[in-house]
Amino acid sequence: MSKVAIFTSSLMYIAYIPEIIQNFSGSPVSPIQPFVATINATLWTLYGWFKTYKDWPLIISNVPGVIFGLITLVTVFIH
Repeated sequence: MSKVAIFTSSLMYIAYIPEIIQNFSGSPVSPIQPFVATINATLWTLYGWFKTYKDWPLIISNVPGVIFGLITLVTVFIH
């Protein structure tokens, strides 16, 4: 089950690529959703990291959210 969750969560965050492309095309998207997704993914990553026994499926599935959320957010303002 954890492998399926990692896969689907990663796909959800990789889906930001079209928004990043749109931002670079000069038609920026709203920054609210990527901002909230970045905070959410960061909190879940930190939660998994600071558990007594690291929750690697949780960490791995949310790191793409931190990365792609930040890239999307930055490209909203720099295009």
